Formats: sequence, C-alpha cells, structure tokens
Amino acid sequence: MGDDSEWMKLPIDQKCEHKLWKARLNGYEEALKLFQKIDDEKNPEWSKYLGLIKKFVTDSNAVAQLKGLEAALAYVENAHVAGKTTGEVASGVVNKVFNQPKARAKELGEDICLMYIEIEKGEAIQEELLKGLDNKNPKIIVACIETLRKALSEFGSKIISLKPIIKVLPKLFESREKAVRDEAKLLAVEIYRWIRDALRPPLQNINSVQLKELEEEWIKVSSAAPKQTRFLRSQQELKAKFEQQQALGGDADGGDDDEEEVVPQVDAYELLEAVEILSKLPKDFYEKIEAKKWQERKEALEAVELLVKNPKLESGDYADLVKALKKVVGKDTNVMLVALAAKCLAGLATGLRKKFGQYAGHVVPTILEKFKEKKPQVVQALQEAIDAIFLTTTLQNISEDILAVMDNKNPTIKQQTSLFIARSFRHCTPSTLPKSLLKPFCAALLKHINDSAPEVRDAGFEALGTALKVAGEKAVNPFLADVDKLKLDRIKECAEKVELVYGKKAGGAAEKKEGKPITGKTTALPGPAGDKETKDAATKPGPVKKASAVKAGVPLKRGKPATAAGTGGAGPKGKKGPETKEIFESELSIEVCEEKAAAVLPASCIQQLDSGNWKERLACMEEFQKAVELMERSEMPCQALVRMLAKKPGWKETNFQVMQMKLHIVALIAQKGNFSKTSAQVVLDGLVDKVGDVKCGTNAKEAMTAIAEACQLPWTAEQVVAMAFSQKNPKNQSETLNWLSNAIKEFGFSGLNVKAFISNVKTALAATNPAVRTSAITLLGVMYLYVGPSLRMFFEDEKPALLSQIDAEFEKMQGQTAPAPTRGISRHSVGGGDDGEEEEQEEAGNDVVDLLPRTDIGDKITAELVSKIGDKNWKIRKEGLDEVTSIINEAKFIQPNIGELPVALKGRLNDSNKILVQQTLSILQQLATAMGPNIKQYVKNLGIPVITVLGDSKNNVRAAALATVNAWAEQTGMKEWLEGEDLSEELKKENPFLRQELLGWLAEKLPALRSVPSDLLLCVPHLYSCLEDRNGDVRKKAQDALPFFMMHLGFEKMAKATGKLKPTSKDQVLAMLEKAKANMPAKPAPPAKASSRVVGGAAPAKFQPASAFADDLGSNTMESKPDLKKAKAGGLSSKTKVQGKKVLSKPNLKEDDDKSGPIFIIVPNGKEQRMREEKALKVLKWNFTTPRDEYIEQLKTQMSTCVAKWLQDEMFHTDFQHHNKALTVMIEHLESEKDGVISCLDLILKWLTLRFFDTNTSVLMKALEYLKLLFNLLSQEEYHLTENEASSFIPYLILKVGEPKDVIRKDVRAILNRMCLIYPASKMFPFIMEGTKSKNSKQRAECLEELGCLVESYGMNVCQPTPGKALKEMATHIGDRDNTVRNAALNTIVTVYNVHGDQVFKLIGNLSEKDMSMLEERIKRSAKRPSSVPVRQAEEKPQRAQNVSANASMMRKGQAEDMSSKLNQNRNMGNHSETAHTVPREFQLDLDEIENDNGTVRCEMPALVQHKLDDIFEPVLIPEPKIRAVSPHFDDMHSNTASTINFVISQVASSDINTSIQALTQIDEVLKQEDKAEAMSGHIDQFLIATFIQLRLIYNTHMADEKLDKDEIVRLYSCIIGSMITLFQIESLAREASTGVLKDLMHGLITLMLDSRVEDLEEGEQVIRSVNLLVVKVLEKSDQTNILSALLVLLQDSLLATASSPKFSELVMKCLWRMVRLLPETINSINLDRILLDIHIFMKVFPKEKLKQCKSEFPIRTLKTLLHTLCKLKGPKILDHLTMIDNKNESELEAHLCRLMKHTMDQSGKSDKDTEKGASRIEEKASKAKVNDILAEIFKKIGSKENTKEGLAELYEYKKKYSDADIEPFLKNSSQFFQSYVERGLRLIETEREGKGRIATSTGISPQMEGTCVPASTHTVSSSIGNTNGEEVGPSVYLERLKILRQRCGLDNAKQEDRPPLTSLLSKPTLPTVASSTDMLHSKLSQLRESREQYQHLDLDSNQTHSSGIGTTLASPSSAAANIDDLKKRLERIKSSRK
Repeated sequence: MGDDSEWMKLPIDQKCEHKLWKARLNGYEEALKLFQKIDDEKNPEWSKYLGLIKKFVTDSNAVAQLKGLEAALAYVENAHVAGKTTGEVASGVVNKVFNQPKARAKELGEDICLMYIEIEKGEAIQEELLKGLDNKNPKIIVACIETLRKALSEFGSKIISLKPIIKVLPKLFESREKAVRDEAKLLAVEIYRWIRDALRPPLQNINSVQLKELEEEWIKVSSAAPKQTRFLRSQQELKAKFEQQQALGGDADGGDDDEEEVVPQVDAYELLEAVEILSKLPKDFYEKIEAKKWQERKEALEAVELLVKNPKLESGDYADLVKALKKVVGKDTNVMLVALAAKCLAGLATGLRKKFGQYAGHVVPTILEKFKEKKPQVVQALQEAIDAIFLTTTLQNISEDILAVMDNKNPTIKQQTSLFIARSFRHCTPSTLPKSLLKPFCAALLKHINDSAPEVRDAGFEALGTALKVAGEKAVNPFLADVDKLKLDRIKECAEKVELVYGKKAGGAAEKKEGKPITGKTTALPGPAGDKETKDAATKPGPVKKASAVKAGVPLKRGKPATAAGTGGAGPKGKKGPETKEIFESELSIEVCEEKAAAVLPASCIQQLDSGNWKERLACMEEFQKAVELMERSEMPCQALVRMLAKKPGWKETNFQVMQMKLHIVALIAQKGNFSKTSAQVVLDGLVDKVGDVKCGTNAKEAMTAIAEACQLPWTAEQVVAMAFSQKNPKNQSETLNWLSNAIKEFGFSGLNVKAFISNVKTALAATNPAVRTSAITLLGVMYLYVGPSLRMFFEDEKPALLSQIDAEFEKMQGQTAPAPTRGISRHSVGGGDDGEEEEQEEAGNDVVDLLPRTDIGDKITAELVSKIGDKNWKIRKEGLDEVTSIINEAKFIQPNIGELPVALKGRLNDSNKILVQQTLSILQQLATAMGPNIKQYVKNLGIPVITVLGDSKNNVRAAALATVNAWAEQTGMKEWLEGEDLSEELKKENPFLRQELLGWLAEKLPALRSVPSDLLLCVPHLYSCLEDRNGDVRKKAQDALPFFMMHLGFEKMAKATGKLKPTSKDQVLAMLEKAKANMPAKPAPPAKASSRVVGGAAPAKFQPASAFADDLGSNTMESKPDLKKAKAGGLSSKTKVQGKKVLSKPNLKEDDDKSGPIFIIVPNGKEQRMREEKALKVLKWNFTTPRDEYIEQLKTQMSTCVAKWLQDEMFHTDFQHHNKALTVMIEHLESEKDGVISCLDLILKWLTLRFFDTNTSVLMKALEYLKLLFNLLSQEEYHLTENEASSFIPYLILKVGEPKDVIRKDVRAILNRMCLIYPASKMFPFIMEGTKSKNSKQRAECLEELGCLVESYGMNVCQPTPGKALKEMATHIGDRDNTVRNAALNTIVTVYNVHGDQVFKLIGNLSEKDMSMLEERIKRSAKRPSSVPVRQAEEKPQRAQNVSANASMMRKGQAEDMSSKLNQNRNMGNHSETAHTVPREFQLDLDEIENDNGTVRCEMPALVQHKLDDIFEPVLIPEPKIRAVSPHFDDMHSNTASTINFVISQVASSDINTSIQALTQIDEVLKQEDKAEAMSGHIDQFLIATFIQLRLIYNTHMADEKLDKDEIVRLYSCIIGSMITLFQIESLAREASTGVLKDLMHGLITLMLDSRVEDLEEGEQVIRSVNLLVVKVLEKSDQTNILSALLVLLQDSLLATASSPKFSELVMKCLWRMVRLLPETINSINLDRILLDIHIFMKVFPKEKLKQCKSEFPIRTLKTLLHTLCKLKGPKILDHLTMIDNKNESELEAHLCRLMKHTMDQSGKSDKDTEKGASRIEEKASKAKVNDILAEIFKKIGSKENTKEGLAELYEYKKKYSDADIEPFLKNSSQFFQSYVERGLRLIETEREGKGRIATSTGISPQMEGTCVPASTHTVSSSIGNTNGEEVGPSVYLERLKILRQRCGLDNAKQEDRPPLTSLLSKPTLPTVASSTDMLHSKLSQLRESREQYQHLDLDSNQTHSSGIGTTLASPSSAAANIDDLKKRLERIKSSRK
C-alpha cells in the first residue's frame, strides 16, 4: 500500500481519473463534498469536471460507481454548465448503470435523468431513454420505461412529449420479457392518466388480452385531473404556487386553471402515424367506380372505405379520388352507394383534417343537394360526411354554397341545411362568426322560420337559437328586428338548450340568465373578434362616454338591462332597437297637423300662411321662425310644422324672400326637433326643387344638410338623388350632386349605398348638360377619396373621353386624405348603439367590390372546355386557356362558381410547356381580380400549387408566379395561406428557387399582419434548414425572414423549435435568433379602425384606402371626432378592438407628417462611435469589390438611427426610381441641414458608393450631381474629410472615372478636383495611384491625367510615398498596350518634367529604350521648357501656399475657390495663367499641405541661394529686402495679428531651413515680450504642429540630404528647441496644447533623442540635452490631463508598432513615471475621468496577459504604478470617475481598481510598497519604518517570483543611498544560491546603469539620474530647467544653452579660439533659459519699417525669392565678433529684469 501516499496528494479531479479504484472512490467522495459546498452555480470550478462526469457514472468498479453516481447527481443539480454533459452522461447511465444488479445504482441513475429534465434537458434525456428501449438487455429496457414513467408522473405531459413514447408502446407490449410488458402496462396507465381516451386509437391493435387488462386498469384511474408535482428550473413560480396549495390542504381550487390547459392538450390525432393510402387504392379503382354494374362500383367504394378507416392519412393529391366520390354522391342512382361514398368522404375528411379543406368547396354543394333523399341511413351518412368536412374548413369558405341551397324548394334540403348550420354554429366562436357572416345566414334562416313546413321552421329556430347563443344578443338582435314576440321567445328558448362545443357561455341570453353584470364580460364577446371586426369596425358606435358599461365599444343598449342586474325581459329589448335608431312617426292627416300646429304657433301666423300678400306671408314666416326657435325639442311637433309650411302655396312660393325664410325654418325644425323620416318626406321634394334656384339654393342645401343630420345621410342622400333624377331640371341635378359631394365630406362615407348612387352618377355622366356631367365627376372624385381605385371598375365601359376626365379627377385626389367627418355624430352618440345603423353601415363595411354585379360563368365552364385544357396537344391546351381568358374578360366580375375549372387549371401549372404555365398564371391572376374575396375558397387547391411554381428554374415563370400569389393574397388576406401544413410542405422541398422566393414573400407579408394562425410554427423547422441551405441566397432570405417569424411566434417558441437540430446547427441558429431578436419589428399597432380590405391592393402611397367607410368610423361612431391623424396616432380612438387587415391609409397620413421633419438626425458622437467600431472591427470594414448584402444591411442598420425612416425606405428600395427620389430629397435638404449632412457624412458617402455599383445611369448622374453640391458645401463649411470617410469613398469614386460615358468621366474628374479642397492632395495621390492599376484602360488613363494635374497644381510633394516611387510607378504605364494610357502616362511625366526639370530622369530610374525614346520625344515636343519653371514657381508659390494651407484646414477662410478654379485651369488648358499678386490673407494650417507646398521650393531654393551667395559681397544691402519679405505682416501687430501669426507659423514648417529659422526667431521674439505673448493664444496647437512637421522634415529629409551642411541642421534644432522652451515657460500658453498635438510633439522629441545621427553631429549631445530639458518643461507645464493622456496613447501606439524600438517605449514610460511623481501636486487639476478612459482603452488593447508577454516588464509596472498612485491619492472616490467608460462592468480597469482599493484598505496600516520606484520611495519608507523593516521588505520582494527584479533594483538604490547599510544579516540566513543570485543581480544592474549613463543624462528623466546630478545651491524660478529632482544644474547645461544662443545669433562660425572662456560666461549662477538677440531684432524691425515705404511696390513673390539669404547675413562673422560683449551685457540685463 505504499503508493497510497502518492495519490493522496493529488488534486481531486486527478484522483477521479486515477487508475486505482480506491483513488477514484476517494476522489468521488471529495468531489461530492466539494459539489455540495460550492454555493455559486457559476463558479469556474464546475468547468474542470465537465469532461469527467461521464466517467463518474460509467466507472468499472461497482463501489466507486455508486459514489460516482452520487457525485454526478450533485453536479447536475448544482452546476450551471451541467447541461452540456446531458447526452454523454445519459447514454452512460442507460448503458452502464441500468444494467447493474444493485438497486441503488439504478435508483441514482433514474434520479440523474430526472435531474437533467429539471434543468431543462428533457428532450435529450427522452431521446437517450428511447434509444435505450432498443437495447438487447431487458434490464435496461425496464429501467428506461420506469424512468420515463416516473418522469411523466412527476413532470407531466407538457414537459415529457408523449408522441414518441406512444409510438413505441405497441412494440413494448409485444416483448418476450414479461418484465418489459408489465412495465409497459404501468407506463400505459400513467399516460392514460394524462391524456385519457386519446391513448385508445394508437393501442387498438395490441393483443386483445393485454388491451382488456389495460381497460380494467384504466377504469381504476381516478377521474381527477393529474398535476405536475416536480418543476423545471424555469417554472419556479408554478412550484411556489403548488407548494402553497399543498400547505393549504392539497387540492385547492387554485390548481384548476392549470389542469384546464393540460387535459385537452393532447389530441389523439397528433399521436397517430399518418398512413399513405393513395398508392394502396386498387389499380382499377377509377375504371370500377365508373362501371355500369353497381356491384363493381360497390367493390371499389368498399376498398376505399377500408383504407379511410385509418384515423390519420398522409397528405397527398386526393383531387381525383374526391371527384370520383363526389360523382357517386351526386349522380349515382343506388342510394346504398351514395351512403357508402358519403362515408368514404367522411373518412377522408377525418383522416386528412385541414388538408381536406381544399376539396370542401367541391363536395359541400353536392352533399347539400343530396339531402333530398329521404332514407335515414343515407341522410345520416350525408350528415356525418358534411359535419366531418365542415371541421376541415371554415364557415366563411363554404357560406356561399350553403346560402345557395337555402332557397331550394325541397323542404328536406332546407331542413337539413338549417340543421347543418345549427351544428356548424356550435363549433364557432364570436370571432369566427362575424356579422358579415351572420347577416346573410340570419336573413336566410328568417325565411325558414316562416316556412310552411314545420320541420323547416324547427330547424330554422334551432339554427337561430345557436347563433344567438354563440354570437350573443348584441350581434344577432339587429337581424331579428322584425321578428314577432312569439318567434323571438322560441329562438331564445332554443338558445338556452344549445350546448356549445367550446363550452363557453357566449351570448347575451346566457349571461342574462346568470344575472351577472356584464361590464367585465362584454369584452369577451367582440374582443377576440378576428374577421368580424375586420368587416365592420365602422359599425361599432361605442360612445366612450359611459365607459363603465361600455367596454370596447359595446353599445349601451345591450349593457343597460344587464347592468340593471338582469331585469328587463327580452321583449322591450327587441323593440328598443328601432326606437333608438330613429324616430318613427306615422303619417298624420292634415287636420291633426293643423291642430298640433295651432297649439304651438300664434293664430295670426297660421292664418297668414296662404295670404295673397307676400309681405304678410313674410311676416308670418318671421313669427313662425321665432316660435320654432323658442320651442323645446320634446314639444316640437315636427311633422305638423313642416306640413304647415308645405300648405299652399307651399314650395311653389313665388317670392324669394319668403321662400328663403321657409327653407331656413325647415332647417331649424330639423336641427331642433325630433325630426323623422316621415317629416323629411314631406319637405324633401320641395327642397330638391329649389336646390338649383339661384337665390334660394343655398338655403335649400342647408335644410337638406340639417335633415341629413337628423335622418342620417345614407337615407337622405338616396331620397334626394332619386328625386333630382326623376325630374328634368339639369340645374337641380347638378346642384344636388354638388350638395352630395359636400355632404359626404362632412358626414363621412359610412352607410352610403354606393350602388344606388352609381346608377344615378352614370345617368348624370350621360347627361347632355355639361354642368351635370362636371358635378357627377366631382362627386366621383369625392367618393374616390373613400372608396379608392376600385371605384373606377364601375365606369370602365364609359366613353374614352369621359373616362379620361374621370381619371384626371381621380389623379387630383390621389394622395389626399379623406377629411374627418364633422357632422352626423352628435345626435345618436348619446343614445348609444343603434343596431339599425350598424346594419346600414355594414353595407359599406363590406368591399365596394361586393356591390358590383357579378356574372355566373359556371355554365360556360363546360366539360368540353375542361377536356380541351387537359388535351395532349399543347396547341389545343392553349386554345382552351385562351377561351378561359376571354370568358373571364367578358364577365369582368364573376361569382365564385367556376365548376371544374380549378382542377383543370391546376393541371396546367406543371405543364411541360412553360408558355402555358405562364398563361395559366396570368389567368389565375385575372381570376383573383374577377372573383374578389370569394377566391378564398380556392386558396388550398389553386393557390398553393402556384406557390409550387415559385420553384421553377426560369426566372420569368417565377416572377409571374409571384405576381399571381400577390394578386391572390390581396384578395384573400394571408390567413388562408398560412393555415394548415401546405406552406410548410412547400418550404420542406429542397428547391433553392422555391425556398428563396417563398421566404422572400413571407418576409414581405408577415410584418403587416397583426396575428397569424398557429400553423406558422410548422414552417419553423424548415426555416431553420433554410438557414443552413447550401445556396447562399436561400440562407440570406431565411435570415431576412427570421425576425418576422419571431415577431409573430415569439423568441421562446422559436428557440424551443431548435431542440431538434444537431448541436452544431443549434448553436448557429440560436446565435441568429439572438441577432434577429434585436432586429425584431414590433407587431403593427391595432389600426384605429378596421379598414375593409383595399381592392386591387394598390400601393398605399398612391391612393387613399378603399375603406373610407372605415376612415370615418361611421356617422355616429365618435363624439366630435378628432381629426383622423390623431385617431390613428391614438390607436383605438373609438375604443374598438379591431383586428383588421393592415390599415393602408396609415402610411399615407404618415407620409405628410413625417416628411416635414429633418431627414438627417444628428446623433451626438455618432460618427466617432461608428469609426471606433470599424476600427475595432466590430463591424465590417467598408472594403469590397462588389457590395455584398451584409454590407448593405450593415449600412441600413447604421442609418436607421440617423436617417428619417421614409427616406431610408427610399434609399434602400429595390427600384432605382426611388433612389432618384431619395437623391432629389437629399439635394433639397442639403443647404438647410448642413450639420445633419456632416454628422452623417460617412454614411451618405458609403451609400453613394453603393450607387456607383448600380447599372442605372440616371441614378449615377444624380449621385454625381449631389456629390458636386455636397463637396461645395463642405468646402464652404471648411470641413476636413476624415481618413475613414476618405478611404471608404474615394476608391469607389475612382472606379467611375473609367466609365465609358464622357459626361460621367467629366463629372467624376470635377468631383476629384473639388475633393482636394476638403482632403489633402497628398493623401488623394495614393488613392488615384491605386486607380492606375485597374484593368479598365479608360480608368488608368484618367487616373494618370489626374496625377499630372495634382503635380502641376501642388508640386512634387504630393507624390506619395516619395516622388521617386510615384514616378517609377507612372513610368511603367508608358509601355501600356492601350494608346490613351500611354499618352496619359507620357503627358503626366512631361508635366512633372515641367515642374521639376531634368531631375525627373533620375527619379524615373531605368526605362526600356523604347519607352525612354518616346518620353524624350514627347518632352522635346512639349512646348514648355523647364528653364521657365523656377520663375513660374516662384511667382505662383505664395498663391499656392495661401490656397493650400487655407484650403483644407478646419477653419479656412478665403480663397478656397481660387484653388479649385486654378486646378481646373490646369486640367483644362495646360497653359498657366499669371496669378494675381495679392498679399496673402489669413493662413490656417494644414500639415500635409504645408509639407507639400514648401516641398516645391525645396527643389530649387538651394540653387538660388548658392547663386546669390557667389555674387554678393556687400552684406549690408541684402538684409533689407530679405527681411522685408515678412515685414508687411509683422510690422503692425494690431491691425491683423491673427493672420500675421498664421503666416509666420506656416513658415515654421517651410522646407527651406532659413525661412523656418527666421519664422522661429520672430515667434520667439513675440513670446519673450510679455505684453505680446498673449497674441499667440489660440495658435499654440498650430505652432506646435508646424514645429513637429519641421522636426519630421529634418528627420526624414534634411538629415538624409548629403548636400546640406549639418551645422544648418543644428542651428534649426536649436531654434526649434529654444522657442519651444520659451513657450513652455509661459504656463497659460503651454496649457493650450491639446492632447493630440502633445502626443505628436512628444513623439517627435523622443524620436529626436533616439536619433543616432544627431549624436554623431559635432554639437549633437548638446542638442539632445536641450531636448531633455524641453521634455521636462513640457511635462511640467502642459495641461496635466492632456499630457498624461498623450503619453498613455503614445505608449499604447509604441507598444503596438512592431517597428518602434523598445528604447522609445522605455522613454515614454520614463516620462510617465515623471508624471506619476508630479501627481500629488497636480491630482486636483487632472480630469481623472478622461485619464481612466485612456487607461481603460489601453487595458483593452493590452489585457494583462498580453502585457505580461512583453519582453520588458516595464509597461505593466508603469501601469500598475500609475493606478496605484491614483488610488492612493483619491481613495475609494476613484471609482466614481469611470463615467466615460461605456460598459464598465466588463472593463478590466474597474476590476483592477477594486482589487487595489481592497488591497489598500487591507494594507492601510502597512507602508505603501508599490507606489513609486527608486530612491524617493525608499526615502519615504525610511521616514516611516526602521531600516530593518525596509530591508526585510526588499528581501521579501527579491524572494517572491513576481517582484524579484523590482526588489533587486530597490536594493541597489538603497545601497547606493545608504552605503553604510548592513545587509549581511539578511543574506546570512539564506542559501548560498540566493546570496550569489543577489550579488549577481546587483552587479548586473550596476553595469546596466553605467551603460545607460549617456542616455540617462541625455534624457534627464530617468529616476536613476538623481545619483549623477551635481548638487548645487538653491535655484531660482528662472532657472527651472531643472533636472529630475530640481537640483541645480551643472555647467555643461549652461554651456549648451550658450551654444544655442550663439547659433541663434549667427556666432557658430566663429572659430574656437574666438570664443570667450567658459568661466566668464558662467560667472553668475543663473541664466535665462533661452535668449535671442532682442536688440538686434529691434534694430532689424526699425530698419524694416524705414525700408517698407521705399519698397512698397515690390511683390511678395520676389521677396520670397530673396528671403533665403537672410541666414547668411545673420551668420556673417563681422556681426558675430562685434556682438559677444554686447550679448553678455544683455544676458545680465535680462536676468536682472526676470528677477
């Protein structure tokens, strides 16, 4: 046992895998303890065991296995990752545990399985257990069955899916093993508990004895519904509820709601396997069924009967079989066979369920007709058949057929139909039985209850009673208004007896019986309304006033009796309908009227009514009017009054004044009284007569309007129009129509009888009088607003001239919105819902198309035609199809009866001749339009086959099929298509075309739906397989459709459906689902009303929706109806819950609203965020050869936040015309939305690049036009294109320069030219250079020309990366095979030659002889001679400099335009205009341009200078002009200071050394004078940029130039450093430097320090030292936040850059250490949030792991030190400064800070050991603790693995500082190895530091410097050049400073001997840091002033030429010798003044 000890030491997880079983046992025990102990389920410890759990359960040693199972159980229960192990562990349990002899093992195995189910892994467990049932070992089978039983018993049938279990049950009952059979029996009993009788059919075929036993067991099962007793982790609420119930004493009521769901959930049908029977039909079936002998027919039918007994049938094409059976039912004379065929049909319908729906329409009429048979068995068979068929379809679909039979003369047919209706109604709910269906059925049934045959009456009562029970009284009562009391009671009696299938008591009667207040329940009735409300939302007059009784717009009428606790019998209710609706009045005799009138009118008035004197009549009318005005509504006898008015002379009144009064009084009576239709009929005739009267017409119209308000417009309008057209007066006719047009606008359209008007309008259109025609057309226009384009259908047969007028009127109305009704609301809204009105409005609620006369073409579809269509010869088939087309065309609108046509057409959809397929598709399209919504019934048998055609390989066939499907869907809505399995069957087919078309179609249709049938879920598995289809387009379409499926089905269901996928697929699909979840659109809001479906479905943008009826919500729907837009916005303004189709008017209204707003929304920092994302590769980089869909999608997503929705829709539309529209809009908004455009510029440019890939020229032209305007705007706005914008746009623009069309190329060139104004030419150059590599020769040629233009305009320095490389590249094209390219290349190089002279040949390098000779030839031929160049250049330079530096800068003012025009001149002519000599105005800075621009000069200047120097001997004469070059600017500081400074700064970056030195001297001068230094404020960044450009220039160019005198460079360095030191002493100015600039500056300075070439210079070391000094100044004086931030970014960049030297990073870190040391003083002035953000970004780029991989440990230490210091200084408050970090929880920084805080809290007592390095730290410690403690601490560090180096460094410092310190005691106790390690380490550090000595002194920053500095006396402010510790500086520094001064003053040529001795210069301890020759400059300035007057006329250009000589004068020896003493004195003077 010796090796026990070995494994005892192992960690637990290793023990569990040990080969010794004891070790494993021990491991399992410990693992078990561990698993029970870990309380955090996400603890990383769990993941260690992921791979081991399977081994736990499959251990070969039985003892160990038991323990392993316990541990595994604990693991599954507690670990969050346990789910990942499900499959392997479950299969291990099944195969290795269930076969164990020990019961305990089996028990644990079962527990593990159940635990997996609890953690939501039920499906996987079930799968493994079912696999186990196939095992050969019976033990395993028994255990699996038992586990399944337990799982079902505990978790219930919702979680354990029963279908697969039931499928294997019969097999288990056949097992040879008794144990298996017994266990199976127990399982069957358990299943029975959950699903009851649904289990019987699947088990009907097992052994009869077993079945009997089972039956006995089943009887014993308690009838109480079973309950789930164990719950999933996600069902914790249920669990709590369950436990609560248990506590309350078991089975409390609370559980009921659960089991209600559970019990009916399993449908036996679902558990069955579908059987395929079509192939099993007897071969000769179709011959036999037609046989003459009835016995043969019977045989055939019996064969079918046997087959259809299968309870579930496989779907297939049953059309022929159904047709055969239908024929037997309809035509066979043998009633026995009829019954048999009916049974077969019933069997088919039951077995196929919904799949039979498509055949229902054919069979129902035949069966109903056959009810004429009297034989009970036939009738019974037919009843069973039709009931079975009804369940496969909807009432809506077969309603036409049923209603057609209702009027049959045969009473038996009528009776059976009514009974069938009654049975059908029982299956309905209020939502499936909408008013639109009830209305025709009730009308037909009312005839039946009045039938002579009693059985018909009884059946009618039963049907109506059922309808009442299902739909409720509110819905049915309006249709029973005319039924007498007795019959009404009989109907209600029937209603009470009815038992509904769905068990809900739905209906007024039932509710009344219970006497409950209805308020709560009413909503349940209309609430779920699907189709119902679709049709008649307009009819819901829910006045929202009495909302308590009226929920969801249920009218009060029905609420009242109910709320009154059920009083009020049915009788009053019946009457109440008409009462509320309108005031009915019987007609009164004239005597009664006179009596009533006398009671309310003055006697004199009545007498004078028929006076002969008109004045008396007038007076009478005035009295009449007064009386009417004073009357109360209740007292006013309206009919009597109007009859009085109509008394002679009545309406024949001749005096117009009297007549006007009379008409006015009619209006008053109508408004003030209870005015009835009876009263109206008295006056209307007279009104219509007067409506055309010039004087009285207006009053007549007012009266008519008032009457319309009283009696409703629909009725009034019908009367008025009929009267007008019954008389001949055309004036009256036209005015009546005009009145009607206005009235419709005022009252809205609901309830109007369109049909009646249309016939009158047709009459009017045919009138001879033009006014009548015009009025009719105007009326049509108004109707169009409400009805939509379908209105035109009525007038298609009018003459073309007239039709064009009508079209013009409709055109005018397009896009207008129907006005909100303003009248016809108030009166009835108080009374509540008048059912009568609803009835009238119902008319309108249906489609206008329903009003069209429809032709029955059934008789034209002859058998002959059908056989033609199916003929073998395609020509005959085509003839047949042509005939069908002409039949439909003739009929225009047809009834749904089309005989055998569907079957015939369906056959042609898969015709081998594609032309016929297309023809069939177009017929089907026609059919949809012709039949209208009734086409619904053909969706299954004709619509779905069209979808199959979408899989055709021919594009045009697919397009035709898609158009057909859309035409059908417009008529039918989507519900019919989505119901059933048909769509999912189509998706299942692995045809890529079909899949992508179908998914595309669904993606388009689903978003608009508010609800979908649950069958949509069946498509999901196929959708998932499409996501992984081989075809990319299918995958893409599937991804697009995903969000819309999710929108309807929800994420949960979709995610659940992934359960059946393979693991890899599942992960992918789930990821896509997550993505889709984010993009999931919201369901369309319930529309403000249900619009009836728009006929023709034209795009909403084009017309107002046809459902104008709905638009108004009825004349009495809402009180003072708010305008429509508000109604929409507010959703259900009338509180009707509507589930109509998408309201198409919505977009219309939105269009006007939305388009008013801005098109670009400014998102703060949006653009920066996008750039960051692209940089971090979070999104795709905009880089492609052709744009893939994902790029377009990405752009769309990015745009969604900042571009108006409607514009985005246009921009990403598939049709190019919409792109044009979008561009037009963008052009319109360009000026007004500048900021918006700039904030979205990157997206706009990206979108435009997509347009470059379009093939449509008009879009391209428009895009280019927009670009020209855009770049003009940007240059005016002084915008500077970012790198990101440029790189994602320019390459694509350059592609277009190769377009074949000249006009486009020209535009693109113009745009490239304008681009240079907002993007530096030097950066454009590489892009264009890239363009020369294109395969397109035109593009190559154009790009070469463009390069030439750039060089010509901007000089050689635009050539990137270097002129040499660029020219070599260009020269390669001289040998191009294309002539234009060769020419372009030659011309470009000639251009360069003209600019650059002979040097070109050197730059080009070797060319082939042929190319070279071509080039030379071309240069000779070119007219320009290089000799002229220098002059031209010199003249042009300032002009160019001005433009260039101005043009691209952010704050550019001035002549940007000149530049572009000049570029154009260069491009277009090639000759060079003399540029005007203007004094440059304001110069802003653009770095690249400055480098470039001055680069041009660099080419010639040295030559010029040389030339001058040779000739000049008199030094005095030259300075004046040379300095004067600058003088005009510098003289008068106050007049134009800023522009002057700009100019001088721009010269700092000049490539000419002397110009630069001169500029630096001038700036230094300004900085030195306190009063003038302020002028530099605002220019600091600019100056620093110019400076580091100059540094870059020196580094890259001057240092490499052999010709240049290196002393010149040293002079330049000295000037730069000097003026910067001056600058950084003025704190206010130093603080202005921004982060970015400081970063570049530090980069430049550190690069300079490390430049070995500088060290090699004679004065190099001093330069480096002074840089050192400058760096210290920069660190101390800049804005601390900015410099810290800059250093962090710089460090990050340097570590990232592979090319950067480690020394560079080290120096950056030393700067950071310095900053850390300054922190205690500066902490309060630092913006910590920004610094922490930078650190966060740093840590993101360099996580800890990555930093640790760095060769040096300095970076991580630097970072830690910085954070530690910040923590120490700020304490816990530091955590409040993480505000700028986006998701700080994921930030490594926050975690680090928290750790640090915790650490500092813990260690607060101890000394801080990590804060700083070096001696300063040790000093602190020395003061805090004893020496021993410090040393102990240090040795502890050395001993630790991580900090050993740090410890050694500290020890070294410590020894150096306290040389007498004794470290012996510490070393004595340690091992020999450790001692030698420490000594070796110290030696190493020493040599390293010695070696670094030089750099250390040069950098002046490293903490080690302290040791080497020369200590000296105090130091004063002026001398704070300080070294690291601010100790006094040694003489060398002064020497170096003096040297700078000497150089500045031109003394550096003096020989060594001439220099005064060092001591004399250093005699005083302090010196100003840098002094330039102040006096000298003063004298120079005065000189300049004098000479200015004389030389005023000299151009700047010529001055510029001389300016380079200034250096020479300054450096002349004479001045040097003269000035040394002077200099000393001046230094003294300055020093004393500074004190």
